[in-house]
Amino acid sequence: MIETPYLLFLGDAPDPLAAKVAQGIKDWRPDNAVGQFRMEGCKADLRLPDMTLAEAKAAGAKTLVIGVANRGGVISQAWKKVLVAALEEGFDLASGLHNLLRDEPDLVAVAEATGTALHDVRVPERDYPIANGKKRSGKRCLAVGTDCSVGKMYTSLAMDREMKARGLNSSFRATGQTGILITGDGVPLDAVVADFMAGAVEWLSPDNDDDHWDMIEGQGSLFHVSYSGVTMALIHGGQPDALILSHEPTRTHMRGLPDYALPSLEELRDLSLTVARAANPGVQAVGISVNTAAMAADEAEAYLSEVEARMGLPTVDPFRQGAGRLVDALAAL
Repeated sequence: MIETPYLLFLGDAPDPLAAKVAQGIKDWRPDNAVGQFRMEGCKADLRLPDMTLAEAKAAGAKTLVIGVANRGGVISQAWKKVLVAALEEGFDLASGLHNLLRDEPDLVAVAEATGTALHDVRVPERDYPIANGKKRSGKRCLAVGTDCSVGKMYTSLAMDREMKARGLNSSFRATGQTGILITGDGVPLDAVVADFMAGAVEWLSPDNDDDHWDMIEGQGSLFHVSYSGVTMALIHGGQPDALILSHEPTRTHMRGLPDYALPSLEELRDLSLTVARAANPGVQAVGISVNTAAMAADEAEAYLSEVEARMGLPTVDPFRQGAGRLVDALAAL
């Protein structure tokens, strides 16, 4: 178990989106977020108190969580001084990066000397089966995106929260480092061997009651050449009954790929349905989730109205407006 509360380490994040792990914890588990630690040049700000290690320790923080999701998931050498100092201060460390804490000899040595713990959440904890494609009882909803980091996890969390508020039968199924750190459980899907990814999603979302909805956390994008494989595994292993189309309208290119433009929502709908029907012929696109965080309120309202009129689907920013209309769309199936 990772001890809470957390001091969220933003390191030298080059932009706010690079700190999406910390942002997710702050937004969905605010009681666990004591403060933030930023290095010189950090361009992210969670609007939490900036704290030294000693200040955070005095405030009750137990674990320093690496809240940065950089390309390739590596532990930067520039961070090492802070990570070592945190261990010496008595903090445990938690990370969801591909580059594991346990594989860093200097961190392991200090943790052993200080009696502190290293938590790597992006490590599969069991062997997963190869997917069999058999139809499972219960219902499943998956958010698919025009790009990475457009709000798929926020959409599923918001829908799960709305479902529970209505007394409906719902579970959020985490498939990435941030979701696992928020909920304490899940499958780190992009760390699973490729042949077993779809099977891991089948395992994560097993047979359930007929009225039960699994809100499966989306990853990557079918259109993102770096991360499309994990999206395909979610679509086929998840066998979703409902798709939510997710989009961030202010981007000029795919995240990390300046030579690739974002697809349209129409292209996302058509390709996602084609791929999803291989595993569930009855799948439907039922709503659109738009991350309008970078837009003014009136601009966001105009954009959402235009998209809804064009696409014929309920279109909301579920974090800004709530997920009620998206849940209504599920109830109508």
